[in-house]
Amino acid sequence: MARPVGAITRGTTGFNRLRRCDRWIVAVRGRALRAADRPLVVDLGYGASHTTTLELFTRLRVVAPGVEVVGIEIDPARVALAKPYEREGLSFTRGGFELPVSRPPALVRAFNVLRQYGEAEAWHYWDVLRGKLAPGGLLVEGTSSENGRRAIWVGLSPQGPETITFSARFDAFERPSDLADRLPKTLIHRNVPGERIHAFLRDFDHAWAVSALYGPHGARQRWLATVRALAGSWPVATRPPLGGPARWRLGELTLPWPAIDPR
Repeated sequence: MARPVGAITRGTTGFNRLRRCDRWIVAVRGRALRAADRPLVVDLGYGASHTTTLELFTRLRVVAPGVEVVGIEIDPARVALAKPYEREGLSFTRGGFELPVSRPPALVRAFNVLRQYGEAEAWHYWDVLRGKLAPGGLLVEGTSSENGRRAIWVGLSPQGPETITFSARFDAFERPSDLADRLPKTLIHRNVPGERIHAFLRDFDHAWAVSALYGPHGARQRWLATVRALAGSWPVATRPPLGGPARWRLGELTLPWPAIDPR
């Protein structure tokens, strides 16, 4: 086997760390995966434990019984530890950004993988991974806190980045800009005055502040009011499957990528 492309991550993971993203994937891509012929999903860089890959497999099988999930890790020791958990439709293999799989995947999830790379490298690997997708496929690249209570991810088609989603438990922040430490590597160093992501987070905080009167009714109601206020000046997704009250009630907000694209 050729040397895998990439570097070994810290490998930290845990139960339900990626539940927020998995829930979004099921809502946004479940129908397409169910309709596809032999859909392949790749979990790239799953870490020191098989846990989050198994959780993704279990959740996807509910909505797309024919889906196949492959967990990919550079570290051969991590692959060996995961092998006993293989089953029909779920496997683990050694590899990296080259994606050593038998056919183009319908979906690639790469979480907490690009944090260790520079910004230019992150843009490069976005291009590499989306170039390996099946037609109409999706790359979901993001970062979460270790307990999974804060997360941000980008949805990329073969043509490029399309959406960015902010997601958090209502007790996991004091103001929305606290999520800034979960920004993808392509944005995290752009959170400075003059950049669109900085302006968005500033306006997000302002909308949260002026929605404080909803606080007595609970943080969820305050979040809903915040998102509605923000939608007056930013192109927040307001219709399913990306937006609307059903998504917002989960502590989510999705924007089209061009709204904050730094290039």
